[in-house]
Amino acid sequence: VFLNILCASLSLPCTPAHPKSPLSPTSPSIPVPYPSFLTVWGFISTGTTRAEGSPVPLIGESITWVIFLISYWGEQIGQKIRKISDCFHCQVYTYPESEASRTEAITRLHGQIQELSVTLEETEKYLAEVLDKVAQVLPTWRVQVQKMKAIYLVLNQCSFDVTKKCLIAEVWCPVRDLTQVQEALRQGSVSGSCFVQRVPTSESPPTLIRTNKFTSGFQSIVDAYGVASYQEVNPAPYAIITFPFIFAIMFGDVGHGLLMFLFALWMVLYEDSPRLRQGTNEIWLMFFEGRYLILLMGAFSIYTGFIYNECFSKATAIFPSAWSVATMANHSSWSAAYLATHPSLTLDPNVTGVFQGPYPFGIDPIWSLAANHLNFLNSFKMKMSVVLGIVHMGFGVVLGVFNHVHFQQRHRLVLEFLPEMIFLLALFGYLVFLIFYKWIKFSAAESMVAPSILIHFIDMFLFTSNAENLPLYPGQVPVQMVLVVLALASVPVLLLGTPLYQWCRQGAPRTVRPGPLATGEQEPLLEGQEAGNSVNAITEDVERGGHSPDAKHVDFAEIFMHQAIHTIEYCLGCVSNTASYLRLWALSLAHAQLSEVLWTMVMRNGFVGLSYVGGVVLVPVFAAFAVLTVAILLVMEGLSAFLHALRLHWVEFQNKFYVGAGYKLCPFAFAPDTWE
Repeated sequence: VFLNILCASLSLPCTPAHPKSPLSPTSPSIPVPYPSFLTVWGFISTGTTRAEGSPVPLIGESITWVIFLISYWGEQIGQKIRKISDCFHCQVYTYPESEASRTEAITRLHGQIQELSVTLEETEKYLAEVLDKVAQVLPTWRVQVQKMKAIYLVLNQCSFDVTKKCLIAEVWCPVRDLTQVQEALRQGSVSGSCFVQRVPTSESPPTLIRTNKFTSGFQSIVDAYGVASYQEVNPAPYAIITFPFIFAIMFGDVGHGLLMFLFALWMVLYEDSPRLRQGTNEIWLMFFEGRYLILLMGAFSIYTGFIYNECFSKATAIFPSAWSVATMANHSSWSAAYLATHPSLTLDPNVTGVFQGPYPFGIDPIWSLAANHLNFLNSFKMKMSVVLGIVHMGFGVVLGVFNHVHFQQRHRLVLEFLPEMIFLLALFGYLVFLIFYKWIKFSAAESMVAPSILIHFIDMFLFTSNAENLPLYPGQVPVQMVLVVLALASVPVLLLGTPLYQWCRQGAPRTVRPGPLATGEQEPLLEGQEAGNSVNAITEDVERGGHSPDAKHVDFAEIFMHQAIHTIEYCLGCVSNTASYLRLWALSLAHAQLSEVLWTMVMRNGFVGLSYVGGVVLVPVFAAFAVLTVAILLVMEGLSAFLHALRLHWVEFQNKFYVGAGYKLCPFAFAPDTWE
């Protein structure tokens, strides 16, 4: 019988059992290994053994090591202790009897600890190096995994053929990219064969419009109204010029346009910056995507600002004024008493030398000092809005010719385009002619007897003449009557021409051309697919993207109702749309007046004092002026002008030729922005 002492190291948490939760009194407490070890130890110990344990926390470790010092009598109980220790994965160390053996054991353990420490340190360094290398290639791995998932997602949408030996995918592919698709399939078909076959279809193909970072903003404006139908005229290329110009007519100011231009130029110069491209603010991303649109709007606003001669509501004398005050003073012999009693003086252009000719570019700066400058700008901007509006609408009607010719609907050139142009030009084109004719014919000396264009235009519809309103040219009344009769005669042609043509064409006999395949050979490629959905179609449908004339019975009543709606909408729209373009005049004047009020009520107060105190006061006044300019004139007025320009393009311009009943082609592609 002898005394054996074991030192057991238990690498288990020494925390006590969790108490039952007061919110769930029936939940059992969770046992931990340390109390379990003591419980098992209590079962086998019958007074012949003794165990004492103390927790020893190690620095940098998430667990606590418990050291047990166990003394027992007999070899049998020692074997049980060793088995229990093995079950709990304990490390057992025999306590030596001699001092030298104990010292040697401790030295050996310290050496093992040192070796383990060195090994752990080297392992951590190696793992850190591995993680650094992985961190460098992790974005590439993530992109590869995402691409693989996207590819397999598309492959899962493919179908097997009837024999279950071929994978078939029916996709829309641009004709220009068909060669690239074939080359990609050839390179990818290592173990099998792949081929591409053009499949006729009766479905309307999707619309693909190739854009770049410059044109994408303008295309988004058009797509917001409606995606272009297949092979329809796209208004976006024309909107690149017309949209910023119409916006600038309402936002014309050199200073405000320059601020907008510089802001957009900053976004364009730093467009590759990840900080700008990967923002989380939706409003900022909207501005960033339309940076080129904002750039052109600012540039055109500077141009129209020079025409209006306004820079923060102040006129700039780039060229000398064409009006001579000295000549008027010498001719009128204004005395000091006359000047004292007359705060406003009139410059008569009929006096020789007072008006020396038109200003080289834009409006003469002397008009900013005149008391009647608002009346002058009202007349100028109102007529300018009408002229530009009618030209814009006429251009939209002309663009419809390309649709008629491309879709081989040449009858619409005579039955729709020609009546529409006659109606528009006979009435409103004649109004533009009267405006320019009056500007050219009547000089300043004859301005007092110049007739009113508005009264002439009203008399034109009433087939009358006003004796008090002199005619602009001889034979004006008969010409106006003829124009009104032509406009009225074009309405029934526009209303009945296309329906009658379709009705006559439906009743006429026509030969049916044989299809590309025999009836017995028209089998579906895919299992469960209806015949005629993907392969049984006429070649004409593939090229046009629509149904053939013989595809279904033409309903005359439906065509007539559609044409009646189009006729009423066009004829009434010519009147309402022309009046709608007067918003160019209204918003331009509103922007100019707001700018002038802001300068008068805010900025001008900072120039009152000429002392040092006035210079100090000028700083907060300028800060308030700058904040109000950006908040009101740039943001609010800019948004208002943008929305009005958007409406003029959607309703007044695109409504003349654009259907927008298509759908976008969403090809399988890895967008560069997604993988950056």
